[in-house]
Amino acid sequence: MTSITIFGSGNMGTAIAGIAGNGDNDVQVLGKADTNQAVTGDVVVLAVPYGEVARIIEARRDQLAGKVVIDITNPVDFETFDSLTVPADSSAAAVIAEALPEAKVVKAFNTTFGGTLVAKEVGPLPTTVLIAGDDADAKALVTEVVEAGGLTVIDAGALKRARELEALGFLQITLAAAEKVSWNGGFGVIR
Repeated sequence: MTSITIFGSGNMGTAIAGIAGNGDNDVQVLGKADTNQAVTGDVVVLAVPYGEVARIIEARRDQLAGKVVIDITNPVDFETFDSLTVPADSSAAAVIAEALPEAKVVKAFNTTFGGTLVAKEVGPLPTTVLIAGDDADAKALVTEVVEAGGLTVIDAGALKRARELEALGFLQITLAAAEKVSWNGGFGVIR
């Protein structure tokens, strides 16, 4: 059993809490108002918009040290939907890893929608969570949690692959916002 703290009680936070709970893990969900509650998880999921991440890091830096931190964000410019808000040669995950050098950052869940996490399928395909990170043990732990929750995982490689995962997430979000794909649909993977 793994102890998991999830920042964010929205659609994605709730879906990830369900997956973690299906795997018989101990789950703590923290919202914006829970500023006085300590982080209890060994794994911390940042299931918030990218713009909120810096506030969480600033307030909880010491509590995040030594943790596996899962970044699910897509740093999309939601005013224009025409770009990502991080430099083209970087990623939100890289920015988070730089801000939390004592944590093990893993990119995951950013290429799936909450509905596909709950349904455990994208159309006729099983939901696949793509992950990237530099720490093999951290990726193994994330894989264990996700697979115990009933989903499939593909390791996309080192944390530098987060840039491509974020571009894929960005494309999927813009297609859904333009009503070209459903918010309960998205990209599937055939192995």
